[in-house]
Amino acid sequence: MKIYRFIYMALAAILTATTACSDDQSYASLLNKENQSVNNFLADHRVEQSIPADTVFETGPEAPYYRLDEDGMLYMQVLDAGTKDNRVRDDEQIYFRYTRYALENYSDGKLPQCGCNIVTLVPCWFRFNNYQIQGSYQWGQGIQQPLKYLPVDCKVNLVVKSQMGLVDEQANVIPFLYTLTYGRNVN
Repeated sequence: MKIYRFIYMALAAILTATTACSDDQSYASLLNKENQSVNNFLADHRVEQSIPADTVFETGPEAPYYRLDEDGMLYMQVLDAGTKDNRVRDDEQIYFRYTRYALENYSDGKLPQCGCNIVTLVPCWFRFNNYQIQGSYQWGQGIQQPLKYLPVDCKVNLVVKSQMGLVDEQANVIPFLYTLTYGRNVN
C-alpha cells in the first residue's frame, strides 16, 4: 500500500512540475507564492507546531491550527472534536460536506468567496486510506488526515497546500482553507 502512495505522489509531483510552469512563473515561484499565502493566513491565527501527545485538541473558532505533517502541508483547527470512540476504519466509506476558500485571495483578515457542496445534493465521499479508487484519490490525501486523529463526526478547518489537495488542481499550486464535516451517511 505504501508503494502505491509513493508511486502516486511521485507521479503527481512530476505531473505538477511539468504542467504548473507557465511562461510567466516557474514552479518554484508558484510554490513560494503558495507558502506566502499560507503564512499570510496563519499569521492571523494561533499555530501549534505539533499535535498534542494525548491527541486532546483545543476546540472552537479560537482554537489553534495544529501542523499535521513535518512539511507544513496541512494545518488543522478543530471546531468540534466529535463523539469519542467513533473512529473510522480502514476502507470505510466516509461522506463529507465542505466549504473551501482559495488562500491566495485572503487579505486583511477576510476570506474570499467560497466554493462548497454544503447546499448541493451531490454527496462527496472517500474510502479512508484507500487511494486505489478514484472516489478517494481525486480528493488528494489532505482531506482524510483529520480522521487519523479525530472521530468520524468531527468538524474542522483544514489548510491544505496544493500537493495534498485535489489531484486535478495540484498543477495550479493554490492552497485552500476547507471547513469539513464528516459522517457515515450522506446527510
